[in-house]
Amino acid sequence: MAESLTNNLGRFTYAEVNRDILATLGRPGPVYSVLLLLCFGLVAVGAGCWIHLIRTGIGVTGLNNPVGWGSFITNFVFWVGIGHAGTLISAILFLLRASWRTAIFRAAEASTIFAVATAGLFPLIHVGRIWVVYYMMPIPNGRELWPQFRSPLMWDVLAISTYLTVSLVFFCVGLVPDVAALRDRTPPGPKRWILTIASLGWLGSLQQWKHYMAAYVFFAGLATPLVISVHSVVSWDFAMSVVPGWHTTIFAPYFVAGAILSGLAMVIVILIPLRVAFRIQHIIRPFHFESMAKLLLLTSLIVGYAYAVEFFIAWYSGNPFEVAIFAYRPTGDYALPFWTMVICNAFIPLLIFFKRVRKSLAALFVIALFVNVGMWFERFNIIVTSLAHEYFPHGWGLYSLSWVEWGILLGSFGWFFLLFLTFVKMLPSVAVAEVKESMPHPLKGGAA
Repeated sequence: MAESLTNNLGRFTYAEVNRDILATLGRPGPVYSVLLLLCFGLVAVGAGCWIHLIRTGIGVTGLNNPVGWGSFITNFVFWVGIGHAGTLISAILFLLRASWRTAIFRAAEASTIFAVATAGLFPLIHVGRIWVVYYMMPIPNGRELWPQFRSPLMWDVLAISTYLTVSLVFFCVGLVPDVAALRDRTPPGPKRWILTIASLGWLGSLQQWKHYMAAYVFFAGLATPLVISVHSVVSWDFAMSVVPGWHTTIFAPYFVAGAILSGLAMVIVILIPLRVAFRIQHIIRPFHFESMAKLLLLTSLIVGYAYAVEFFIAWYSGNPFEVAIFAYRPTGDYALPFWTMVICNAFIPLLIFFKRVRKSLAALFVIALFVNVGMWFERFNIIVTSLAHEYFPHGWGLYSLSWVEWGILLGSFGWFFLLFLTFVKMLPSVAVAEVKESMPHPLKGGAA
């Protein structure tokens, strides 16, 4: 793999890599402007629906008794999962010295930050009465109410805020050499002044590189267990309850594998158009996507195995409520979401076994889209079916999304892609310094 990477970049100089990657920060083209306006439109739709929800009340949603958790918690878990691929690619693969991560990890890290920022909106939206959201915070108040720190919902606040903080610091540390390269090519003015501060006095000396790499390894080691812990904690929101279909020890590894699967799929969906739009096909190449496809296939197999094990555990337990809920999912009122989940997450990715499919970027793009759809339905299937069909028949009920919830869902995608589009025009979306590390060392034909 490393040899393939080197051979492909061997005909480029360091200066040409700088030029090609930093050129992505130039004047936006018409396609970029159209995409930006589309994202603004989706955000406006989502914001309008949220304002309507706040003014009218939570009754405009499809939430009811017994389904008190619906699309908002589904979206929360979905977006937290999307944020896992960035840390996997940037931290874990860095520690494993996987050469194919160099050209893609920056965009993956950015997607982590923006996905977690998007996920953080949904607990606020789910509350409905946004003006009393401070009751969720671990702070004293006039009524002497304190959050229950033994509650998994409180664990969520601590785990996700820690994950966001470490991921943001890791992301900013990785940006330092590239921001310095951008600083050196920016004419004097306010932008250069901001870049000078952000580059932290980087000059590229041997001593700076030594301390930089030590810090980078430290943050990679710190971020790695967070990949496992954060979505494990999210899964315990469900597993610590006694609701049928939730109370199981498989949820932690099951949720982590699903999070990595959805995150990888989103990175593929982002990077395939990005490389074409910015004309950096010689830097982000089919080699990188084939490696991601193999990892996508691996996590898909793990998720498919987890689906099967869930049914086996329900049968083996002999618990009539567990047996009933797992019989209800594939055959009951929510059979369509269930089979959409299974087909998109467990069967469609099997096409990656075929080399021709694995090497086709168009095929990978379509598979990744299906996986993202399937992963959203997985969260919907877990949350809604168990609540709608719990213990006693007189307490059963059905739930469906209202137009307000669909609007907020579309708005969340608009918000995520708006943040990403803004990022790619402000900072390098490919790590200049790490791409150079994959090249032959002699500096001929240009400056570093």
